[in-house]
Amino acid sequence: MQDIKNELQYIILGDGPAGEPGILKKIQTFSRSNARPGFPFEKQQHLKGEEETTLLAFAQKEKLFYEPAINESDFISEGAEQRVYRLDDIHVIKTNSGIFYEYWLDYFNSLLIHNYFFSATAYQFLGFKIINGAFHSVVKQQFIITSEPTDLSAVKQFLEYNKFRNNRNNDYVNDELGLLFEDLHDENVLSNNGVLFFIDTIFYLTPDFYRK
Repeated sequence: MQDIKNELQYIILGDGPAGEPGILKKIQTFSRSNARPGFPFEKQQHLKGEEETTLLAFAQKEKLFYEPAINESDFISEGAEQRVYRLDDIHVIKTNSGIFYEYWLDYFNSLLIHNYFFSATAYQFLGFKIINGAFHSVVKQQFIITSEPTDLSAVKQFLEYNKFRNNRNNDYVNDELGLLFEDLHDENVLSNNGVLFFIDTIFYLTPDFYRK
């Protein structure tokens, strides 16, 4: 477990491309480097509005906006924070407003952690987009076909085997890694022939994550 924690710390806190060689790590590194100084990293108090202004300028400079139109006829589903659209026969795109995260940096961290654990459903960051006046991210992901309803007891068993204990409802925590793993209901974890696919994940870092 310590080896996993070391790898995750390098992915989240390092400046290299570990775990995500593309644009996602570049954006996370930029966002992390622009966190307000004078506070411990895990206790940043910068406002999300300020963060969005900085990200907007960075996206404009680096041409990181997703330009293609998103056709509402391709709409599949939506949750509190995102809308899902069919892209092609094997992929979907998801627009995310980031409302589940106190800061956009937390969202980028969550994507990187997801990609580390769940390569079969890894997120590919496509860019930012202004939708109805609000700042959104756009990501691409494999489209998973289900063959049966998700057995949440199987999800719990799988996570507990991997040292994530159930602390409430569909939320889990790994004390050794310093991770919260939340909202794992049957629309966020899909099942195909008994294989679980984690498609919408929410990870948060706890203070224990920063400890060696």
